[in-house]
Amino acid sequence: MTPEDQEETQPLLRPPGGSGRRVFLAAFAAALGPLSFGFALGYSSPAIPSLRRAAPPAPRLSDDAASWFGAIVTLGAAAGGVLGGWLVDRAGRKLSLLICTVPFVAGFAVITAAQEVWMLLGGRLLTGLACGVASLVAPVYISEIAYPEVRGLLGSCVQLMVVTGILLAYLAGWILEWRWLAVLGCVPPSFMLLLMCCMPETPRFLLTQHRRQEALAAVRFLWGSEQGWEEPPVGAEHQGLQLAQLRRPGIYKPFAIGISLMVFQQLSGINAVMFYAETIFEEAKFKNSSLASVIVGVIQVLFTAGAALVMDRAGRRLLLALSGVVMVFSTSAFGTYFKLTQGSPSNSSHVDLLAPVSVEPANPGVGLAWLAVGSMCLMAFLVTKEFSSLMEVLRPYGAFWLASAFCVGGVLFTVFCVPETKGKTLEQITAHFEGR
Repeated sequence: MTPEDQEETQPLLRPPGGSGRRVFLAAFAAALGPLSFGFALGYSSPAIPSLRRAAPPAPRLSDDAASWFGAIVTLGAAAGGVLGGWLVDRAGRKLSLLICTVPFVAGFAVITAAQEVWMLLGGRLLTGLACGVASLVAPVYISEIAYPEVRGLLGSCVQLMVVTGILLAYLAGWILEWRWLAVLGCVPPSFMLLLMCCMPETPRFLLTQHRRQEALAAVRFLWGSEQGWEEPPVGAEHQGLQLAQLRRPGIYKPFAIGISLMVFQQLSGINAVMFYAETIFEEAKFKNSSLASVIVGVIQVLFTAGAALVMDRAGRRLLLALSGVVMVFSTSAFGTYFKLTQGSPSNSSHVDLLAPVSVEPANPGVGLAWLAVGSMCLMAFLVTKEFSSLMEVLRPYGAFWLASAFCVGGVLFTVFCVPETKGKTLEQITAHFEGR
């Protein structure tokens, strides 16, 4: 057998010369951060209705306080992103992940012990701070410990763990009240703290600290062997982005495209859906809003995993444009549903989501309710990022129609401004933007 044949028959998930199993354990430990992140984002959806039903002396949320309870986590996440960017290069990837478990656990503990609304908001702010750190540091840690053959696979697990955390919050909120749900929120970060204590720092960060022997030991621990590991060129790890480089088309064009895509994504309304899914379904007069929220979470997890599997085949640009088109129709449909059922006594207030589709509907709202569920599911699985509180200030139908308009803008921007990057190296993408 030739060396080429041996290379082709080598298992994909095994690095050259070693088993590489520990890298999956380390990646799982780091991914518990995004799982906690998702749980914190999804927590408000079942917790808000529960808090509105709470009897004294437990705190009870007004409409205004409920809006703050869902949205304030994003303020903490913004601060956490800044803090994580500072920590990741100074404290290291591992220590940064360990540090972020503290506000996760502390935030949920404050919520659990809350007797006043300000304690609920303070706990949400703390969990948001942890979310910002985890969402930045976990992908860096995973990408730096993974060997090339599984870097894409492990990297895609970050977003999958986020939506899994959201689904976990929805499922648990179906049977748990807000206090016990907050207690459950302490479990993933606590487990992450225990596991990460046994994991090494990333080899790349150790090299930046001139600790080459420790970097080699980390590679051996994670990969089982040093074979296949390429040490970065001397000084490469210290290279940073200078402001003068923003004049280059290869820098400012992809930067502008990336920022624009995130803006369109954040204004799509997904933040309102994830934070207030159960409340939205209650507004839509669903009999079992918890079940409807769980359906959205399940669809989101399934299609996040599916998107990760087909991304390298179908291409990024096609998936972006296709998802944007369906988002336009789904948000428009849900807005139309709210408009048609507004103020009507014959709406979907007695809809049973488990009723067979073939059953004759008791009133016209039943069919509209299934239209709403389909629209919400499409909206949840096609966009998986969660930042936007703009929709909270508008009427339901106006909010979804506005989101639909932003989705139209996102589709047009994708079609005319976003190039396809499938199968291209970073160098080839840079050359494309610079016109070479």
